[in-house]
Amino acid sequence: MQTTLPRGAPFDLTTLTPLGVPPQLAARYAESGWLVRLAHGVYAFPNDEFGVYGALKFLQQRVPGLHVGGKSALGLQGVRHNLGRDTLVLRGNSRYELPAWFTSRYPARYVHAHLFDWPDAALADKTLTTPPGLLDGLHVAASERAVLELRYEAGTSQSLEEARNHLGWPALAAQGTARPTAVLLHERQDRTPVPHLGARDPGDRRR
Repeated sequence: MQTTLPRGAPFDLTTLTPLGVPPQLAARYAESGWLVRLAHGVYAFPNDEFGVYGALKFLQQRVPGLHVGGKSALGLQGVRHNLGRDTLVLRGNSRYELPAWFTSRYPARYVHAHLFDWPDAALADKTLTTPPGLLDGLHVAASERAVLELRYEAGTSQSLEEARNHLGWPALAAQGTARPTAVLLHERQDRTPVPHLGARDPGDRRR
C-alpha cells in the first residue's frame, strides 16, 4: 500500500479496498498510526502534507462538475490583480458541503448554481482546462467561462466594483450591473457555449 498509493493526495475506501484494505483494516491502520483518518472513509498517509491541488483532484471524483471557478480560475491563468490570498472559489453541478478536513487547510467556498444550459454535455468539459504547471486532470474554468462565473457572482457574493477592480478587464467593466440571476448561456437564443465577452446580453436594452 505504501508503494502503490501516490503521495500528495487523500484517498478513500474505493481506492483501498482493491488493494486488500477493507474498511475494518483501514480503521486499524488509522488506530496504529499507519494512516491518518481525515473523515469517515477518507484517509491520508502520516506526515503527508498534501497540497490543495491533490485534494481537489480527490474531490473531483466525488462531486460532479467540480472545478476551480471565477476569480480563482482567472488567478491560476495569470489574471492577478489584488487577488492576494483570497478564498478559493469552487463550483460544481450539485449541492455539496466542502468537508472540514479541506476547509480547515484551505480557505474555500463552494458555489452551486445553474448558469449554463449546455446543448451538448461534452461542451461543459470543453470549457474546463488545466493551466500549465498544475496537476494533470485538475479542472479549472477556462478564462471566458471564469469571467462569466465571476459576473454572476457580482450580483451575489461579490460586488461588481470588486469584480472590476480584481480583473481590470474593460470587457467585464462594460457589461454594466450584473443581475443576480443566471444570465449566461441558457438566456442566449444561439446557445453559444462561451459567448464573446464583448457581446451584449439579450436582456440588456441599452443603446
